[in-house]
Amino acid sequence: MMMTSKKGDYKLYSLLFETKVGEYDTNLRTLLHLISKTPKNSLIVAPEVCLSGFDYENYDAVLAFSHKANKALKEVSDGKIIILTMLERRGDEVFNFAKIFHNGAVVFERAKAKLFRFGDEHKYMSEGSGDEIQIVTVDGIKIGVFICFELRFKEFWQRLEGCDVIAVPSWWGVLRTEHFRIFTEALAVMNQCYVVASDSQNAECTGLSGIIRPHGEVERNGAKAILEYSFDRKEITVMRRYMDVGIG
Repeated sequence: MMMTSKKGDYKLYSLLFETKVGEYDTNLRTLLHLISKTPKNSLIVAPEVCLSGFDYENYDAVLAFSHKANKALKEVSDGKIIILTMLERRGDEVFNFAKIFHNGAVVFERAKAKLFRFGDEHKYMSEGSGDEIQIVTVDGIKIGVFICFELRFKEFWQRLEGCDVIAVPSWWGVLRTEHFRIFTEALAVMNQCYVVASDSQNAECTGLSGIIRPHGEVERNGAKAILEYSFDRKEITVMRRYMDVGIG
């Protein structure tokens, strides 16, 4: 979905916080509080399923809560681009939807195309289509989204060639921490763009939220709930001219 650019000076934000399983209102308050600390013209990426976790024991409650969460996030998205994932039912199926909120609306959504079978995701939700992985332009910024496990599939990487920013909301297992570090950094270098990764601070996850620049410079959140970096389109242009590999 195309949106008209206002040519504002955007800042990028990766979030890092713990999701309290079963405490959906608490998680939403945490997220809204962090969003409130960002100015207009912010692009914000939150962890995968950060409002609920994979709370399969209370699945109906998780799915019901998505309606409240959607309403609240639309209300705080004026002048901001907010990216995260949420579990939602569509018809008889449940999907893990990546969503982009902007100016009071959901301007893009798609279902997770590769489910993590080690975590039994396939037992509780349906898989989306890789064909829906695409570049979407929001307020003049070309954005792509990979949802966690999708990072491992090389056929998806080229679909996002030409992005200005690739968002990676994740719930990535701590046992594979180095894999997440390598994939997110390689993604920025390969696509010569910004990567804004947001992983959960829960004990089973890497906590490696961070922002990687087009030249490959890396900054991770560390202990920061919010990491900020100014979006500069010139960084992308300079890198693509310096190392011309055919990305327009």
